[in-house]
Amino acid sequence: MDLAFLHPLYEHPGPWASVYVDTSRHTEDTPHERHLTAQALSRELAEQGADEATCRAVRHALEELEHSSEPHGRALFARVGEVVLDPPLARSPLRDSADWAPLPHTAPLLELAGEDPVCVVAYVDRRGAHFVLRTALGRQDAGGVTGRQWPVHRTSTADWSERHFQLKVENTWEHNAAEIADALTVCQEETQADLLILVGEDRERRAVHERLPRRLHDLVAEAPHGGESRLLDEDVESIREEHVRQRAQRELSRFLAAREPGEGGRARAVEGVPALVEAAREHRIDELLIRLDAPDAHREVWIGEDPDQVAVRRTDLKVLGEQRSWAARADDALMRCAVATGAGAVSVGSQEAPAGGLGALLRWQ
Repeated sequence: MDLAFLHPLYEHPGPWASVYVDTSRHTEDTPHERHLTAQALSRELAEQGADEATCRAVRHALEELEHSSEPHGRALFARVGEVVLDPPLARSPLRDSADWAPLPHTAPLLELAGEDPVCVVAYVDRRGAHFVLRTALGRQDAGGVTGRQWPVHRTSTADWSERHFQLKVENTWEHNAAEIADALTVCQEETQADLLILVGEDRERRAVHERLPRRLHDLVAEAPHGGESRLLDEDVESIREEHVRQRAQRELSRFLAAREPGEGGRARAVEGVPALVEAAREHRIDELLIRLDAPDAHREVWIGEDPDQVAVRRTDLKVLGEQRSWAARADDALMRCAVATGAGAVSVGSQEAPAGGLGALLRWQ
């Protein structure tokens, strides 16, 4: 997950209110229920020590969702009476929650907001393709390409005199597949799509897939539908979920391989809070791996005002010259470090790795 959108949360000191609310339930009583939810979460923040202005800002923001038809939910991050960031969620939280802490509690976004890939659905046939952009906000036309229109159908005769015509058909197919691949590559660059879904007959899909740049191959999924069919929302969601699962599995596989010592006897991956804290201070984290329900995610670390001021023990920060320090969750402290240094993060579901539930691929050993 690209964490750049979280930068506004780390441009100001805490403490922060972090709220996750489910908006998926819709009944006749929804406005009243959401009003009660807004009051309850605001009260919960106050009980944790949040200032009145921030509680009021959160309550007002939640009350504005009373008539919202958002399909999943919303997160709110607020401080000193202002909601600084309120991203929509791609999945509903298991429960509504409110936390008041020195750092924003951003780790849940890896599952709730970060794994809703923007995708381009390419409906491919022998004559060309039509592209549709699919995001959390809906769908829109994304262009396409019209290739050569003739000849595109083989004849049924096997007479030697037809071989030249059959070759022209093959050339038309190859030409159109190359044009579609080029147009889809440009479309991906313009939309920054995370996923490309090829829809069409087997041969047409395969021909386009093979002609896409290698850097896009991991972004491609294929749907076994004819060229004239249209994917249902359920089809797209299923493909998206599988893409997310495979990406997380690839990152975990990379981590497991990098965990083994390489040249010089040093590994390109670390796990456990002490090793991660050291890597974070040295700006060596390339991608965080977090299992949200893991014990190390909740472990207490100590932070200073700057993102790389993080330590396992409070006394360690004083040795580094930091006089002011606060206790924080390990996952949120490491997320702050990742945002500040341009690292990525991914939620993993493996119970075996990383040990303790927190790990990282490193930029260098």
